[in-house]
Amino acid sequence: MPNAETQTNLIQHPKLALPAILQRALFITLGAVLVSVGLEIFLVPNQVIDGGIVGISILASELTGIKLGVFLFLLNLPFLFLGYKQIGKTFAISTLYGVAVMSVGTFFLHPVKPLTTDPLLAAVFGGMILGTGVGMVIRFGGSLDGTEIVAILFSKRLSFSVGEIVMFFNIFILAAAGFVFNWNQAMYSLIAYFIAFKMIDLTIEGLDESKAVWIISDHAKEIGDIIIQRLGRGVTYLNGEGGFSGDSRRVIFCVINRLEEAKMKAIVDENDPSAFLAIGNIHDVKGGRFKKRDIH
Repeated sequence: MPNAETQTNLIQHPKLALPAILQRALFITLGAVLVSVGLEIFLVPNQVIDGGIVGISILASELTGIKLGVFLFLLNLPFLFLGYKQIGKTFAISTLYGVAVMSVGTFFLHPVKPLTTDPLLAAVFGGMILGTGVGMVIRFGGSLDGTEIVAILFSKRLSFSVGEIVMFFNIFILAAAGFVFNWNQAMYSLIAYFIAFKMIDLTIEGLDESKAVWIISDHAKEIGDIIIQRLGRGVTYLNGEGGFSGDSRRVIFCVINRLEEAKMKAIVDENDPSAFLAIGNIHDVKGGRFKKRDIH
């Protein structure tokens, strides 16, 4: 009889189907190209940097005169090895491909004239384009910056989150821009970093942000029926038990979009003002009957 270790080794990671591989390659390519555009057409010519390995590469390129793409590729290689060991083969291959496309893209775009010489405009639009590209790559299973991999490894040993560790790294990188360029450029770089950070979130989560709703009420069936009729959303009834009272309670679970949040609150208030209502953001919804049905 195989032991637990043997059984674990027998578990095979399912291979991606060809359409999924092509879709992933397409969007990682597009995302990496967008990052190249943000860097070479907006940020780098105006001496504005981003955080992470990209920021270090821009500073190293400025100090040595070596092409940006060389540093983007070489500095990410050690982290790709760590990503392969710690996160997985598919992630490492996707990241290697994305980094290669980004590096090659900067080579081809370097001679292109920047669209603006205003550092504020460069920070805003460069940050938007770069953040959209990075978010697209992350959404389809890759990464373009090795500091995130290091942060994941450190977070397992330290009492800091991945986001806090990445922020700690980037504070030093953005501060270095003040010494290499000047402090005005460092502040523009901070603007670009913040915009890119928000655009990454927006790209990963999408514009049509969904929300999960939990309702605990003595009138669960009535509220559930009204949600189905007025919002056209399906509901699921869960069986719960009060932690203090020990009473059995019915819990309504439902997924809505952000435009329906106010109407959901109104429905609950109208039918049971004392009901417990919790609403949280969710990034992705797949399967089930989430699609809104027609209401009249």
